[in-house]
Amino acid sequence: MISNHHIILPEPSLRRLPWYLAYIEILKAQGVEFVSSTQISRALNVDASQIAKDLSFLSLKGKTRIGYEVEALYDTLSEFLGFRTSHKAFVFGAGSLGAALMQDSGLSRYGLEIVAGFDVDPKKIGSTVAGVRIHHIDMLSEVMESSPASIGILTVPVEYAQETADIAIGEGIKALWNFTPYRVKVAEGVVMANTSIYAHLALIFNRLNAES
Repeated sequence: MISNHHIILPEPSLRRLPWYLAYIEILKAQGVEFVSSTQISRALNVDASQIAKDLSFLSLKGKTRIGYEVEALYDTLSEFLGFRTSHKAFVFGAGSLGAALMQDSGLSRYGLEIVAGFDVDPKKIGSTVAGVRIHHIDMLSEVMESSPASIGILTVPVEYAQETADIAIGEGIKALWNFTPYRVKVAEGVVMANTSIYAHLALIFNRLNAES
């Protein structure tokens, strides 16, 4: 059994592992028993030697002329990535993006359980989105006590990003998934991941303009 607590992968490798898992999931559903790094390479446009190197971090080695066993690959990747363990999360900012994440059943399938939402808009307080109750941010301490979470998802307006992050961390949130374009600063020891929707949008626009 592989523990993700003891293996620190280079970030590029870690980012590729969910691609492999998604492809392996498709093969598993189709009843495919073995897959080679060449097949994965063709499907995902990642160099086969890179795939073999990434999987070797997990002590996974393909057999000559057979490849990797799909079932074992699926189990190891799922476990290593933490998708088999339930991680509780709060959403900070119950606007359109926050609400969309609360309604995304795919997140729970991969181990992220959103248990509460927080906002300051009186119209949202007390309502529920996909069964998730929205509380005033002032209730964070109370909710944390009754239904603790370790992950905070930031979807607040940019001007409130840092303040909200500080409040969340102050109440015991250990990791932040930041969807705002603001580069939030956190203390050492707090896990931070930025999903830069606007940066990617800028990239798309820039490349489109370059082609026209």
